[in-house]
Amino acid sequence: MTSKLKIDIVSDVVCPWCTIGYKRLEKAIEELGVKDQIEIEWQPFELNPNMPKEGQNVVEHITEKYGSTIEQQNESKRNMTEIGADLGFKFDYFDDMKMVNTFDAHVLLEYAKDFDKQTELKMTLTKAFFSDRKDVSEKEILKEALLEVGLNADEGLAKLDDEKARLEVRNKQNYWKNLGVNSVPTIVFDRKSAVTGAQPIATFKQVLTELIKEK
Repeated sequence: MTSKLKIDIVSDVVCPWCTIGYKRLEKAIEELGVKDQIEIEWQPFELNPNMPKEGQNVVEHITEKYGSTIEQQNESKRNMTEIGADLGFKFDYFDDMKMVNTFDAHVLLEYAKDFDKQTELKMTLTKAFFSDRKDVSEKEILKEALLEVGLNADEGLAKLDDEKARLEVRNKQNYWKNLGVNSVPTIVFDRKSAVTGAQPIATFKQVLTELIKEK
């Protein structure tokens, strides 16, 4: 029995390219038929660690952070919506969309790992934010997501007030930052090699084929 190829995906719940990158990776894994040879773990990264509780309008936020014009942002949204649709994921951008704080979501993703529900919860939260216009910093929305994937909502939400659980997420974020991860998605293979960004499906297939062969 060869050991599985471990893939760490460093990402944020509200990062559109992380969603696209994962959906392409998922497709590559499916098309190669190697799902049983791969183990995925999600690692925390906050695009906006200082985002206040009330969040910030997405357009305003992107303009401030990246200096993008409205035209550039609209073009980017159109592009992402098209790519998402091709991959079976719906990006629903709207005028009042807010960028929100995602720290609590990362705490819950750590919790979900113990039950092998991490990917499921990750995609549920991402869908809530991008497809269903929900605020993934709100406890009610987080609770819905936990229940949707069959986790114990009370136990999960209790982690949000648990200093040890919060510190663990902070430590993990620092670990990846100290390794030089400063943009997401960063997809790490067996902690030896990595690719950044939403690579094409063909690229993922090539990388996976080579790494699985080596194993």
